[in-house]
Amino acid sequence: MVIYSAGLRISEAIDLPITDIDSKRNQIRISQSKGRKDRYTLLAAKTLQVLRAYVKEYQPKTRLFEGQNGETYSARSIQAFFKEALKRAGITKKATVHTLRHSFATHLLEQGTDLRYIQSLLGHESSKTTEICTHITPPRI
Repeated sequence: MVIYSAGLRISEAIDLPITDIDSKRNQIRISQSKGRKDRYTLLAAKTLQVLRAYVKEYQPKTRLFEGQNGETYSARSIQAFFKEALKRAGITKKATVHTLRHSFATHLLEQGTDLRYIQSLLGHESSKTTEICTHITPPRI
């Protein structure tokens, strides 16, 4: 949910410090990600509601998502979990965790969000990368 609703890379979600969740401004701060740049992205109200319940239940110490004894999840673990979730949901279309990031960008574009703003949210240096990431769909054409 966090990866899709904020357009995060899997590595950004894995390493996300609790302190980078800004619930007052409805933003998530992404520190020193790809390209060693900081950026802010969206924090949806529904995602914040779910995160509050999650934090109350699991009480993470440093990073938002921690394994047992506070260890870091691996990207492979997240991918395996996602694959299982697709299977349980009966989704047969090929998808990866990174597909969620592309869907975030595409859905923003379909709602009329400016491409330059999407580029900023995703942390892309080049608008060409954002154009590739946002799959233009028939309603947009």
